[in-house]
Amino acid sequence: MPVVAITMGDPAGIGPEIAVKALTRRSVYEMCRPLIVGDAKVISAAAGIVEAGIEVNRVSEPAEAEFRYGTVDVLDLANVDVAALEFGKVSAMAGNAAFEAVRKAIELSLAGQVDAAVTGPIHKEALNLAGHHFAGHTEIFAHFTDTREYAMMLVEGNLRVVHVSTHVSLREACELVKKERVLKVIELADRACKGLGIDKPRVGVAGLNPHASDGGLFGSEEEKEIGPAVEAARAAGIGAEGPVPADTLFGKAAAGAYDAVIAMYHDQGHIPLKLAGFCWDEREGRWTSVRGVNVTLGLPIVRTSVDHGTAFDQAGKGTASAESMVSAIELAAQLARKE
Repeated sequence: MPVVAITMGDPAGIGPEIAVKALTRRSVYEMCRPLIVGDAKVISAAAGIVEAGIEVNRVSEPAEAEFRYGTVDVLDLANVDVAALEFGKVSAMAGNAAFEAVRKAIELSLAGQVDAAVTGPIHKEALNLAGHHFAGHTEIFAHFTDTREYAMMLVEGNLRVVHVSTHVSLREACELVKKERVLKVIELADRACKGLGIDKPRVGVAGLNPHASDGGLFGSEEEKEIGPAVEAARAAGIGAEGPVPADTLFGKAAAGAYDAVIAMYHDQGHIPLKLAGFCWDEREGRWTSVRGVNVTLGLPIVRTSVDHGTAFDQAGKGTASAESMVSAIELAAQLARKE
């Protein structure tokens, strides 16, 4: 079975707790050999918080791991002062610890010591406070794998959403809708679906403007950039369709009409995905369901992630849901087997 490195995320958030919770499930050990990358003391504390009843096995390299259900193997970076750590607080120490775990997972993946990397949630302010100036995980992975053409894919149920742009302003996102980029993202989505065992993927491409511009009434991007990209993809044998108005495209995709959807910018893709996977209980004042997986396409290694943040308000309480983490591990194992 593939060895899957799981980064602990920001230790002031819920990352360590959901990593431990995920590894209390026997099903995880039936699909992969999991290895947490982070601080062993933090993971031990998290195990106590969630009352996991498991043993923490500190290792210095993957070859020392036992991969035995009931024991959580931790590649110990020993980079957190647990006595100084405060749950729910932004700090350079926590940001640096999260970054170093990601960096180590990339290093292990590139060296072939692990088969996939799954990342816990990081806090961008803490990351930058520690001197690591990246917009997020995707950019870290792209930088340290020397990847130029990449894209974010979110997965929940029937929805697989790949983004033309992500962490930029809305104004800049509109300017990034160019034929070459849209075509590249369509190609990455097609390749990802085939990697998941879909022989002839159906790729729905969203318009940028309301009603996909209604024949040019509300913009020209559909005619000048998106439409030509779809035509080029179809000429290359990809089953692409579009541009389709986004307000109808996602409803069809959720029902199974498409194997992947191309979103033109961050919120166009994230909102429908999170409507499908997130459920808020107003009476209890908490998320009762947090599902969805983030996959970085175009990398030379396999990387998936939870599709939620550090949830500082829940950190240290043991109440955070591990559903997204379990799904991310499952998808990483599936993709690693296809490599």
